[in-house]
Amino acid sequence: MLNINSVLRWQFWGSWQKRLYTRYGPWAVVTGASSGIGREMALKLAEARLNLVLTARSQEVLEQMATDLTNRYGIEVRVIGLDLALEKGVETLEVATQDLDVGLLIASAGFGTSGSFLNSLLEQEIEMLNVNCRALLGLSWYFGQRFAKRGGGGMVLMSSIVGFQGMPFAAHYAATKAYVQTLAEALYVELAPMGVDVLASAPAPTNSGFASRAGMRMGMAMNLADVAEPTLNALGRKSTVLPGLLSKLLTYSLTLLPRWARVRIMGGVMDGMTKHQRRDKKLELDKR
Repeated sequence: MLNINSVLRWQFWGSWQKRLYTRYGPWAVVTGASSGIGREMALKLAEARLNLVLTARSQEVLEQMATDLTNRYGIEVRVIGLDLALEKGVETLEVATQDLDVGLLIASAGFGTSGSFLNSLLEQEIEMLNVNCRALLGLSWYFGQRFAKRGGGGMVLMSSIVGFQGMPFAAHYAATKAYVQTLAEALYVELAPMGVDVLASAPAPTNSGFASRAGMRMGMAMNLADVAEPTLNALGRKSTVLPGLLSKLLTYSLTLLPRWARVRIMGGVMDGMTKHQRRDKKLELDKR
């Protein structure tokens, strides 16, 4: 017997919502779900009525999200508060999702640093490496295995336009995003015969709280909605997406230049976004 609510829901969904649910449902895992791009991705997936596993360090924020999304969309939401910088973070997520039919991974957890490389804190840079690369590697391997056995699934790995060349004054952050970009490009080809879609999403600077943590002062920046929906629409259709006009403009304007020139130009941009750090450092030293 047909469920009238299911029929009506299907009728009024957009094509992208139907595609997400049929291709990647019934469960999706979103890391970094408490804020920024991860949160926006979770909201879009909830609109498509995928059940969600939300993970981030902010347990309280996630629990409020779970309540809101359950009440609004009637989906199931499982909350897992954890820090993917820790060695056991990925293993914790594996165990917590073993009983679920997960078909989609949104690997959105990550953060950046900026400023002079030699003035950086090594402990913080290692923490960023653990979140942006080591944890993402573990998640990609584990869920890639699950999706291959399942006969289908999808993975979105959050890259950045800074991952297409070196970037002075954000040297290590750009290097972590280059890792994400090349991993996703290769897995797109390697896992396709197994029915697993892989996408690198490479947005321009976005109003997500990222800049504040990274110590940057941005000029132009994208809205979160300009990243989430184009990214989900591109999954299963291409290996890399540059979501939004700003991402395309900043990337394509440099495409014809040699790599060394792109590094210089991007370094000049980042120099302007971080010069306040050097000014503040000088003022601090002058006071001593």
